[in-house]
Amino acid sequence: MGNIGQPGINPYIVVLIGVLAAGFSSIFTKLAEAPPLVIAFYRLGFTILILAVPTYFTGRTELRKISRRDFCLAALAGALLALHFAVWITSLNYTSIASSTVLVTMHPLFVIIGGYIFYREGVGKRGLLGAALALGGSIIIGINDFTVGGSALWGDLLALSGAFFVAGYVLIGRELRAGMSLLPYTFLVYGTATVVLLLLNLVFSSAFYPYPSMTWVWFICLAIVPTIFGHSLFNWALKYVKAAVVSVSILGEPIGATILALVIFGEVPSMIQIFGGSVIIVGLYVFITSQKTLEPQGLSNEQKQGGASV
Repeated sequence: MGNIGQPGINPYIVVLIGVLAAGFSSIFTKLAEAPPLVIAFYRLGFTILILAVPTYFTGRTELRKISRRDFCLAALAGALLALHFAVWITSLNYTSIASSTVLVTMHPLFVIIGGYIFYREGVGKRGLLGAALALGGSIIIGINDFTVGGSALWGDLLALSGAFFVAGYVLIGRELRAGMSLLPYTFLVYGTATVVLLLLNLVFSSAFYPYPSMTWVWFICLAIVPTIFGHSLFNWALKYVKAAVVSVSILGEPIGATILALVIFGEVPSMIQIFGGSVIIVGLYVFITSQKTLEPQGLSNEQKQGGASV
């Protein structure tokens, strides 16, 4: 592949912008008056429409030359992203925004395991300590929601499964972004995710219309803010930093989402939720500060070989 070279902007600044944008995801989703699968479908569908023109002019040649292996991996990443949105958006109907966003940001734990298996990315003892704290915090939230009611716990489990799916999406992106430009990669992944969500909506006989006019506004907001300025910026950063760093950086999302939920919906988190969420965030902070190595040269030969089995 050759050397990628230093980016024109610090990848950590880009990740921070992505985190701020991603914080609006649960808010726009909650405001949209539509079933979860429909919300997910239109979120990615409008994203594809927005990206279609710039991708055509800058990435169509690259897309035509993509290998079968990379195409299949990108399609798998898109399917995992679709499942992530499907289960996570559904979780917001059962549990609070605070619990859902905190638990879905648990995906670094899965990224840690996958990063080690596929890319030989070590995390060290301090990183493992942070992961253990984050896991303990999720258990605290789960136990609390179990006492609240079965539906809240079901929402927690859906959010946690969303973390698992997005971890696979991030890990595959780490492999592909080392050799693919941003627009061709995101267009292919989002396009696959849109098709998967379309099929899921058809299977469950979801109604694609009509919906209130403001719901369509929230669909578009979901496409522009947390997807293009959230997920797409994360995908850009994956070319320069570890998958685990991008994944763990999203720990800021539940903080912003909880504050917005309090202001907009009046959702006041319980003391147990605050405590459990704080333990998770501290644990994830310990983890990310233990990952100090910036990788401007892309994947090493060893990582490429390990990633081939994703």
